[in-house]
Amino acid sequence: MKKTISLLSALLLLAGLTACGSSTGLEVAVPNDTTNEARALLLLENQGYIKLAEGAGITATIKDIEENPYNLKFQEVEAAQIPNVLQDVDYAVINSNYAIPAGISPVNDSLAIEGSSSAYSNILAVKEGNEETPKIKALIAALESRAVADFIEETYDGAVISVVSNPGDGYDADVNYDELSGQVITVAASPTPHAEILAVAKDILAQKNITLDIIEFTDYVQPNNVVDSGEVDANYFQHGPYLEDFNNENGTKIANVAAIHVEPMGIYGGKQTSLDAITAE
Repeated sequence: MKKTISLLSALLLLAGLTACGSSTGLEVAVPNDTTNEARALLLLENQGYIKLAEGAGITATIKDIEENPYNLKFQEVEAAQIPNVLQDVDYAVINSNYAIPAGISPVNDSLAIEGSSSAYSNILAVKEGNEETPKIKALIAALESRAVADFIEETYDGAVISVVSNPGDGYDADVNYDELSGQVITVAASPTPHAEILAVAKDILAQKNITLDIIEFTDYVQPNNVVDSGEVDANYFQHGPYLEDFNNENGTKIANVAAIHVEPMGIYGGKQTSLDAITAE
């Protein structure tokens, strides 16, 4: 009987120790590209789970983690693939443009989410020197329209947020639309939400007999390459810090011409259903 009691006590003690140490080594998937990895780490820092080295800022990587009191383990994954590995990790930090097509709701499914920080607004970008061309000014006006702002609000319910402060009617008074009639504007974009938003701008431009040709890409490199080479007039898929880093790394000369919306990045549960597991004792 004494041996039975001793064994039971040992098992109960082991179970208690396992529960107390449940937060040790929890895995978190984060994007592996520089600016989005930093963005994910800053979100985790804002939640109090890690501390980054002073000055790490928007180029931080996991090497800049100065304090990791909960012993989180980080998996660096291509941003587009993170929804696919969510079930295999405890948590994942995902861009809304990848969460939405994966059937993950940034509003309803996230355990924590960014505010609408203008630092990460998704932008329209063009080859340097083309910022003031009539085509680009017409495209900017269409994207900064009330119709686009309303579409974003009604379609994405907070998962995508317009950052245009004073939406207009979709047309630029300084553009001669008669001269643009019959012309084609090409723009590279990711499928969701960028191509969907551009479809609204396409309808606006069509009223002036201008064709907007939306070319969809699923990666972060080619949309900038085709703009820099002059193959495509503009692109709409990235935020400003990413473009700045891309230009620095690749020697490209691509300019930010308009901020249209922001996609809040969120922390999502994979194996875990609550952030409480991180701090559990």
